[in-house]
Amino acid sequence: MIEYETRGNVAIITIDRPEARNAVNGEVAEGIEAAIDRMEADDEIWIGVLTHEGPVFCAGADLKAINSGDAARLNTPTGGFGGITAKARTKPIIAACNGPAYAGGCEIVLACDLLVATPDVTFSVPEVKRNLVAAAGALFRLPAALPKNVAMEMLLTGDPIDAERAHALGFVNRMAESGKAVDVAVELAAQISENAPLAVRKSREVALQSFDTDEEAFAASGRAIAEVMASEDTKEGLSAFIEKRKPEWKGR
Repeated sequence: MIEYETRGNVAIITIDRPEARNAVNGEVAEGIEAAIDRMEADDEIWIGVLTHEGPVFCAGADLKAINSGDAARLNTPTGGFGGITAKARTKPIIAACNGPAYAGGCEIVLACDLLVATPDVTFSVPEVKRNLVAAAGALFRLPAALPKNVAMEMLLTGDPIDAERAHALGFVNRMAESGKAVDVAVELAAQISENAPLAVRKSREVALQSFDTDEEAFAASGRAIAEVMASEDTKEGLSAFIEKRKPEWKGR
């Protein structure tokens, strides 16, 4: 479900599960982490591009996998959700989106270092609509990537933001024509690769240290999702989703 190819010193990692909107199951999570490990171990590869097949970048967690009792495999021991959201690495990764990224898919985008998107792409963190909490990085990475009030609106309403607005606000680095996100991402990777790779990696490392307190932030996100999942409203949120109706929240 994960394809790996190289173009010069660029590794292209492709989520190839379009029939399930590229939702993350155990195979996807393990495959992404394995691809990152491969990229990290190859001295000839300096930068990665993470992209997708089909019309959706990633729809987040595979609810069928969760329902079948396979939820634990959506997180790898060292990579977190999708094998990437908590993954320690040294080389930059560019997300190349030709389609929407929502829920955990948006958190995968946030785990990357740069972002290329097409005009028809949207980004959203809709967990609150189902009495869930975005526990794979969005609660602390989104406010770092967007103006605080915009990030807060996305997190509290669950509504999407389109790529054009995201680009104007600095969340998207480059816009691409429809279907051309990978080409533009490879061009951006080539521009970065003109620079000294060790300097690029160290610059990335120090820049992330200036705002990214992942360990405690992930712990806080985990506590939040555990508390919310234990509430009465969680059952109501999931039932409403399955029954395609508006939930009746009780706040307990």
